[in-house]
Amino acid sequence: MIGRIGLKWEQFYECPVILADRDLVEQGSDEILRDALTKDIAFLVVGDPFGATTHTDLVLRAQEAGIPCQVVHNASIMNAIGCCGLQFGHPCFQNENGFQLYSFGETVSIPYWTDTWQPDSFYDKIASNRSRGLHTLCLLDIRVKEPTTESLTKKKKEYQAPCYMSVSEAAHQLLQIIKRRKETGDHQNRDVIASEKTVCVGVARVGSPSQKIVACSLEEMRTTDLGSPLHSLVIAGRIQPLELEYLVQFAANKEALEQLIASDPILI
Repeated sequence: MIGRIGLKWEQFYECPVILADRDLVEQGSDEILRDALTKDIAFLVVGDPFGATTHTDLVLRAQEAGIPCQVVHNASIMNAIGCCGLQFGHPCFQNENGFQLYSFGETVSIPYWTDTWQPDSFYDKIASNRSRGLHTLCLLDIRVKEPTTESLTKKKKEYQAPCYMSVSEAAHQLLQIIKRRKETGDHQNRDVIASEKTVCVGVARVGSPSQKIVACSLEEMRTTDLGSPLHSLVIAGRIQPLELEYLVQFAANKEALEQLIASDPILI
């Protein structure tokens, strides 16, 4: 898709468009900046221009080289998550998902697990947010042009097929963490933190015509199919009456969602 768009841009602007993969951005900043002293160079990114440290580093390198920079800011999932009810500003304002953005705690990233690597520290941040009644935005893993395990020992690079974590995969990993911690006693007296009945909101393709939002329990989210990427997951904290009024429109069963909220000590 990006390749087709790049071709259209080349035809429209009559100049080359280079697809900058991770290797080029992280290791080839000199190549990106090489002609910027004499030509106008645009570096286009998805989401917030400063959403990645590599982008900040690129600006610093340009400044050190005396290259003038102009940043054109863009929407990102960090503020567009309002589509599920969250929004910045006065408590009278809501975003599309019904939550209020000032009620969000620290954002977390949920990585793909492997057979030998299954980190769960992100769960502690979710637990910390919920203990304070705050919602948690979970950014789900994206793997594009990731080298295969075998290629790491070879001179010729080979890459895995692109994959994008879904809300169902993220919910499955969270439920596994909850189960493990209960079995080891690490979840003792912390049922209010998270459980299978914890209310969450899955969002997909935010800002596009095919945008989709679903509100349900974490257990139900494990089997929810929101279609093609990109997906994000919100673990609810304390839900205010106005938030609930907005949120129920995304529930398959309005009464069931209201019962989940009523029975969750954190959400009352």
